[in-house]
Amino acid sequence: MKSFLLLFFLLGLATATERPNIILIMVDDLGFSDLGYMGGEIETPHLDALARNGVRFSSFYNGARCCPSRATLMTGLNPHQTGIGHMTNSPDKQRDAQPEAYQGYLNRNCATLAELLKPAEYATLMTGKWHLGFHEKERWPRQRGFDQFYGCITGATRFFYPEAPRDITLDNTPLVNPPSTTDEAFYTTDAFTDYAIRFITEHENRSEQPFFLYLAYTAPHWPLQAFEDDIAKYRSKYRIGWDTLREQRYQRQIELGLIDSKWKLSPRPGKVPAWNTLTEEKKDEMDLKMAVYAAMVDRVDQNIGKLVSSLKEQELFEDTLILFLSDNGACQEFSVLGNGEFRDVEKRNRNHANTYGQAWANAGSTPFRYFKHHAHEGGTATPFFLHWPKEIAPAKDWYRSTAHINDIVPTLLDVAGAEYPSERMGKKLPSLSGISLRPSFISQPLERKNCIALEHQQNASLREGNWKLVGEQVVGQESPLAKKWELYDLSQDRTELNNLAQTHPEKVEELVAKWFRWAQETRVYPRPLSK
Repeated sequence: MKSFLLLFFLLGLATATERPNIILIMVDDLGFSDLGYMGGEIETPHLDALARNGVRFSSFYNGARCCPSRATLMTGLNPHQTGIGHMTNSPDKQRDAQPEAYQGYLNRNCATLAELLKPAEYATLMTGKWHLGFHEKERWPRQRGFDQFYGCITGATRFFYPEAPRDITLDNTPLVNPPSTTDEAFYTTDAFTDYAIRFITEHENRSEQPFFLYLAYTAPHWPLQAFEDDIAKYRSKYRIGWDTLREQRYQRQIELGLIDSKWKLSPRPGKVPAWNTLTEEKKDEMDLKMAVYAAMVDRVDQNIGKLVSSLKEQELFEDTLILFLSDNGACQEFSVLGNGEFRDVEKRNRNHANTYGQAWANAGSTPFRYFKHHAHEGGTATPFFLHWPKEIAPAKDWYRSTAHINDIVPTLLDVAGAEYPSERMGKKLPSLSGISLRPSFISQPLERKNCIALEHQQNASLREGNWKLVGEQVVGQESPLAKKWELYDLSQDRTELNNLAQTHPEKVEELVAKWFRWAQETRVYPRPLSK
């Protein structure tokens, strides 16, 4: 009966009235537990409402790092197949001597979502962070299929005072001292939203085509910078410390049904001190750091509310498919207790790399271990939802099928009625490995034939059913390093605390062989001799 209903639904949707507008929202360095509907205490009512009135995924994976995730998000391919097997080249660095899979910018053996949707007569709009190629304009969004672009070409920029080479660009023109789009100071999160609304409005005034908007916020990526009134909402709320915060988020996640109570809360990392060992001055400083971070997430939510209001005013909301995710787990970069200036407001807002550290990132990853860069759940599990009022009824329960960032391109091509070509501009395109998430629209399970695999900075994983093979620095120069792999049964232990590699060596061997085949097919090998 279920198979008949699914077939009926698929046939019906294929002949639906009109193809939807599409808004794909990616935030930067958001932790698994930060949003309200995911168990967090940060005020995110607009995102929570979209999630609860759509399909909320409990088990969705990104690519563990900003630009590899973006490469997959835009192409549906594994990042090595696109030329971004490690990282995108920074403004001051090129990696021309690397193997092509690690060249550091999006190659021409792949097609972006914008390039794929244009033949289906979609307008293609983008605001926010690109991070898929910097040094030549042919690598920029306008040259990769987007009709309009406003944002930063590089991977990070200051929120109040962006400056070259990490500046703001309109189409192909870098902007010096970009003007504010509000009655407050210039702030990237506000500007990205306001230009998104402007692009949509201009498009609606001149065309009846559907639109695809890629809205890629830099928040809450470092440098941590926010408006003082937003920060004030959270000041002193984090004096409870990271140990208590993790316990509170963990209990809410159980109450929400997001996680199973049999999955134990992962322990605090050994490098992170217990909160009660800090001095009062250090506690106040750490409270401030987390308050700034929370304010950045809050501001994203405020802007999502502004975008939704605009869609409703233009009578576009009901037939717009909105997708939301983070590019990786919470960011632990630079130090355990954070980096940079926070107390001096002017210095903080001109800082290039102030962070909140591994201690708060561990809270962001609740209930999991590890963070950004890593292939464990804390590095790759992300909030994800689909919202489309005309075609998706609010789902009462969490959607439990495991899904992956590779699935987004097939899903959007599916709903847009667009084709994935076998070649483009005379070059053969690799096949898509993901699947359409359309069954989730009616709470039907996904039928996935392939494993979900990942490699980043020699960290790697493979998920097949409830089994997860994962490891730190396990890749090796020519083949996997067999003794470093860990094995978990995620149905019993999604927080990855009970390593079964010693008791199930045959399963490890089987999954390592599958991972290695995947790695060879997707060009993880040959690896560069140096990063």
